[in-house]
Amino acid sequence: MDTEKFPRRFDFARDRFAFANELVWEYQFDAATAKMNFRPRAPRPDYAHRCFVLTRAARQFLYHARFDADQKLAGDEILRQLIRKIVARNPRKPCEPKAQIVIPSFANLFEFSAARENLLKAECGGAWRSYILRSHWRMVFPIARAHQQQTTAALVSRLEKNLSPIIHLVKFPSLTINHSMILFAAVTTEAGVEFSAYDPNQPTQPVKLTFDRAKKMFSLPANRYWAGGELNVIEIYRSWLM
Repeated sequence: MDTEKFPRRFDFARDRFAFANELVWEYQFDAATAKMNFRPRAPRPDYAHRCFVLTRAARQFLYHARFDADQKLAGDEILRQLIRKIVARNPRKPCEPKAQIVIPSFANLFEFSAARENLLKAECGGAWRSYILRSHWRMVFPIARAHQQQTTAALVSRLEKNLSPIIHLVKFPSLTINHSMILFAAVTTEAGVEFSAYDPNQPTQPVKLTFDRAKKMFSLPANRYWAGGELNVIEIYRSWLM
């Protein structure tokens, strides 16, 4: 039996997927206008629109699975059934260690997803899961600065309890960003809070999400799909409503 502290917080090295959510668009930052220009990628990617799918699935493995590298390797059909059982469980609450589903032969999700990429892509959920979420209603309504301050406090509290919040990053109604990440660390500074996150669009290294206490605003640095700047954050998969 795994003797690690329960629940175990998301570990970037082992709890992320080895593959990325592919981008449908090619983005290019225009320094003159400080905006992102974009055009369709060619050829069209095979695995896209799954940022919410990957963050949900990664935490499902964290909350409901245990890896045992010493067990004999199972065939793809058995692994398929195990993945389906894990993905189908309650995404809002970790199960007790004794109820976790054991994945044989692999040490962690990163190793498993590197070896069985196609199997996990097929079974973790279709792109529709990124569009049909009960929490999407929240981004339509105004998000006050007080809400973002309260959200920051709640996220820090959940991380202190070793939980790993899934967040929705959004600019509405422009939707220049409509994305999901998993937070796994927070550092309080004089200016605010710096969060470390797993970004399924760029899984090779953690990203930094910053909350400015004076402005009561979140910001994300520029990357390959975002010009950088301020945005709103909503915690999802945390209650029956969200």
